[in-house]
Amino acid sequence: MDIEKVNSMDFGEFVDVFGNVIERCPLIAAAVWSQRPFSDLEDLEKHLFAFIDALPQSGLGDYEKLSSKKTPRQSLQCLWDLQLEKGKQPQSGGQEGILRCHPDLAGRELQRGTLSAESQREQRGAGLTSLDADERLRLAELNAQYRARFGFPFVLAARLSDRAAVQRELAARLHCPPAQELRTALGEVKKIGHLRLADLLGADQARA
Repeated sequence: MDIEKVNSMDFGEFVDVFGNVIERCPLIAAAVWSQRPFSDLEDLEKHLFAFIDALPQSGLGDYEKLSSKKTPRQSLQCLWDLQLEKGKQPQSGGQEGILRCHPDLAGRELQRGTLSAESQREQRGAGLTSLDADERLRLAELNAQYRARFGFPFVLAARLSDRAAVQRELAARLHCPPAQELRTALGEVKKIGHLRLADLLGADQARA
């Protein structure tokens, strides 16, 4: 897909295609749709990440100020209502809300087969679908400790890691100060988003 195709998309198509670049946060794609035309992949990425950076750490935030007046308000409201009907709260908790949209690595959603297609591929690629019982138990314990400490799940760009490194990184980041960990986790969200955008546009992933 080239950038000209992206710039020609209507609102619905754009959200369908890019709505899961940031895991389960289609409102972010919805908010940047009106910033077209994008000059290239990096320009599109810049707008997506700027939206994340502009959100408050927690709380609803003011989406009307963060998104353009050209974004169809009714469409944004429909997306919001749809997420609430599904029992999810994308971005409703600001930056922390974005993190809470991510699944645990090797967690219940993986076992139940309810991951998004992108997360399924990423966790499988990191070897998290083939853990033995002891490895699954250890990761479950670490995930629970992490959530209890920070209030959101551990986020890591699994495609840039492997099963042993995931556990090491999770154990190490448990001891980080909360403000530092928030920054680190959001950085991982952006790494994941960069890789997913590169997949969609067939771009070089070297910067990841």
